[in-house]
Amino acid sequence: MIPRLHLFELEDLEWFPSRLRDFGTDYIHFLETRFKMHKSIVPLLGDALRRTGCRKVVDLCSGGSGPVANIAKDLAGEGLHVQFTLTDRFPNIAAFERIVSESEGRVTYSRDPVNALEVPCDLVAFRTIFNAFHHFRPDTARAILNDAVAAGQPIAIFEIPERAWHTILPMFLTPLVVWLTTPFIRPFSWLRLLFTYLIPIVPIYSLWDGVVSQLRAYRVSDLLKMTEGLGEGAYEWRAGWAPIPSIRGKVTWLIGLPTSMTASN
Repeated sequence: MIPRLHLFELEDLEWFPSRLRDFGTDYIHFLETRFKMHKSIVPLLGDALRRTGCRKVVDLCSGGSGPVANIAKDLAGEGLHVQFTLTDRFPNIAAFERIVSESEGRVTYSRDPVNALEVPCDLVAFRTIFNAFHHFRPDTARAILNDAVAAGQPIAIFEIPERAWHTILPMFLTPLVVWLTTPFIRPFSWLRLLFTYLIPIVPIYSLWDGVVSQLRAYRVSDLLKMTEGLGEGAYEWRAGWAPIPSIRGKVTWLIGLPTSMTASN
């Protein structure tokens, strides 16, 4: 058993250059879409959306948009047409605009910074967080869940990072993976090439944040413990994990639904 270590990630630091942060989130988005890491959670999210009757989703901590566009497309393929809104404390506007333009109207975004702890009242929708929940300490993570409960909104957490040796050790290959994949990442940027190959900040930053992400990861038992007493009697909480065949990994998930919504649908 590896204890959870809440070390810092560079992308969380306000002083970290936004362009370098965007290069890192673009890299993560490329991997998530290239290896279709979202596939196994589409049925889980689809079931939750159907049970609540929600057709609008506000995605918190979106980074480079993660798997949102592909999930929206896959849900539409199942006859579930959902509008996603991308948000982040440090919005990657270039990535958001690109995803929106390619989403056939399924995705929009908020240009203003959005704090997952205090989601604006005008963003009333089913809430999702993909691969960012580990960024928060347990008390802060619980506060995010509590904010959803206070607003009476459903919330779903999906996390690929896993606190285990078989996920931590491969992270040390991250610089090599960054070097190999960068030519295929869009949009093309000379600065991306500069800070990947000549001044290798992106590979080093991705390595550090990748290892720390695994050490920060929450297990199913951790997630369920956070929900104790939250919306007692008014919320249904479930947690588990789903396989990712393409990388022989898994997605750990937590879903909280207001019983008032599930009872009426």
